Amino acid sequence: MVLDSIAGQFVVDRMALVVRDGGHVGMVAPVVTASISTPDTKRVEPEASGEPVETTPEELAPLYRQMLAIRRLEEASAKAYSQGKIGGFLHLIIGQEAVCVGAIASLQPDDYVVATYREHGHAYAKGVAARPILAELYGKKTGCVKGLGGSMHIFDKATNFLGGHGIVGGHVPIAAGAAMASKYRGDGRVTLCFFGEGASTIGGFAEGLALAALWKLPVVLICENNQYSMGTPMYRSLAVEDVSLRALAHGMPRDRFDGDDVVKVKRRIAEAVERARSTGEPTLVEVVTYRFRGHSMSDPGLYRTKDEVDEWKRRDPLSRCRQRLLDIGFPEPDLTALEADVKAEIEDAVKFAEDSPPADEYRAYVVKE
Repeated sequence: MVLDSIAGQFVVDRMALVVRDGGHVGMVAPVVTASISTPDTKRVEPEASGEPVETTPEELAPLYRQMLAIRRLEEASAKAYSQGKIGGFLHLIIGQEAVCVGAIASLQPDDYVVATYREHGHAYAKGVAARPILAELYGKKTGCVKGLGGSMHIFDKATNFLGGHGIVGGHVPIAAGAAMASKYRGDGRVTLCFFGEGASTIGGFAEGLALAALWKLPVVLICENNQYSMGTPMYRSLAVEDVSLRALAHGMPRDRFDGDDVVKVKRRIAEAVERARSTGEPTLVEVVTYRFRGHSMSDPGLYRTKDEVDEWKRRDPLSRCRQRLLDIGFPEPDLTALEADVKAEIEDAVKFAEDSPPADEYRAYVVKE
């Protein structure tokens, strides 16, 4: 029987190798053992787990503004998609805004961000303006990549936003490569790599994790665990639902927490960012969150109950952040003005996208005549 220890609990290989007489190798029958207990998949920390993270209006108001702008941008995108103005696939981050906003707020401007195809919010939080984001979604020439990438492939060199990647898990080695380049140059930059829990079963994730640990790369790997890999719940896709435990196999620091408090996300990710910047050591972080919409606009989300979705909406990070601002003394007239400013920004971005010329034929960008 082969034993291993994870978080102080013993597990056993399902099949153990034995050497029989004559040197032949065989398999014994599976050994039944106690299963590994993992934290509650619906919520990592108790709802009444102490006082909220200390903050100030000066810190929280810009975070709230970013989250609100992302929410309104995503809502405008959904409306345009339903009107046939946006083609292809459209994956919305509504409900998860606190993760990208809080995490990216811990970075310096010249740090890198690598994300998945659900990346509109990450791009905005990294400094890409709403106008080129929406224009890219519309397939217009004024988009981030001239309308040729669309929703899943936003990229912006000026802000060091390295994509939007459509291949699940395939971007994790790319993030490791960006971090390796930073280490080679000695430029002090840190790379944040966002991925979903579904990517944690993909070979690219395993490779990126292994290389980051082996070469001590300044990268923070952030699993945005929104409970569903497309429409597949975690219990059907992960034998051990705590993704952060993967770090133990590589001697890598790890963290795991709920992602509905933007300030908490900022503080916890900042610890990993500082570790990467000062020691070059990577960290695997799992942030438990939830998307209010389906996997994409074509997904009605019938695999979830209304009660489940409503329970998560009750903890909406955007509403929570707004109330916190009022609680710590942010004037309500100023909050109303902030929200009106966001509304005007997104309406302007929609008009910009709709009025922009369509993308050129791609051939001129990839083929030299």
